[in-house]
Amino acid sequence: MRVATVNVNGIRASVRRGFGDWLGDRDCDLVALQEVRCPADEVPPEALAGYSWCYHPGDRAGRNGVALLSRTPPLAVREGFGVPAFDAEGRYVEADFDLNGWRLTVGSLYLPKGGRADETPEQLARYRRKERFLRHFRPYLARARKQAQARGREFLVMGDFNIAHTRLDLRNWSANQRNVGFLPEERAWFASILGPRTLVDVVRTLHPDEPGPYSWWSWMGNAFTNDVGWRIDYHLATPGLARAALSGGTDRADSYEARLSDHAPVVVDYADRIGDGS
Repeated sequence: MRVATVNVNGIRASVRRGFGDWLGDRDCDLVALQEVRCPADEVPPEALAGYSWCYHPGDRAGRNGVALLSRTPPLAVREGFGVPAFDAEGRYVEADFDLNGWRLTVGSLYLPKGGRADETPEQLARYRRKERFLRHFRPYLARARKQAQARGREFLVMGDFNIAHTRLDLRNWSANQRNVGFLPEERAWFASILGPRTLVDVVRTLHPDEPGPYSWWSWMGNAFTNDVGWRIDYHLATPGLARAALSGGTDRADSYEARLSDHAPVVVDYADRIGDGS
């Protein structure tokens, strides 16, 4: 079972850069998308070919938007996580699937970036808003995971968390210790949602001691060419599903010009589950 997550940074632009070809070549069973940034009726058909999908576009024209593409239709779909101020923005969509023998509950997340490191009132307000999102989303993750498990389902949340968890997750960690995305409190929050009995960082488990694999590089300068990146896109899975991960990493483009987005797809192959998944 091949599962991917990718922040497309605008699905129409990503399709022009080759997203449809990537989707066809990789033949994923399930794909989480973030920053779709498009009304549902304007999503290019190349982005959906052969897939069922559920999409939460949100109410901010040209911003946000999260989706799940799947080989089998979702059994149930839920938008948001119970906080109206954030739910209207198109930052989280969740669905139940029976796929390749697995009974799954899967979420696609676009967590707020939170501004820059400067202390202007506008940037501070954006960071405080990110903090509020984190405070509300952590208990939701615990509830969603427990509810999924009570119904005999594994839980998987994927997407752009806009946080690099450890020093291995960004190239220039020393220079970024006071920058949003690598602040101590953000990293502590990320650590608090992980555990051997709760949620497992699947790609880090597959690559325990190596830097990266990075999933985001600035469009500016030579960041991509020099692999000066951040790992901020994740598969976080309950232990039963995480143990089934066979291989995984990022589909880093061969060149700057070949990039689908400023993010690379994060792809994991999980072993199919024999039987009915119960």
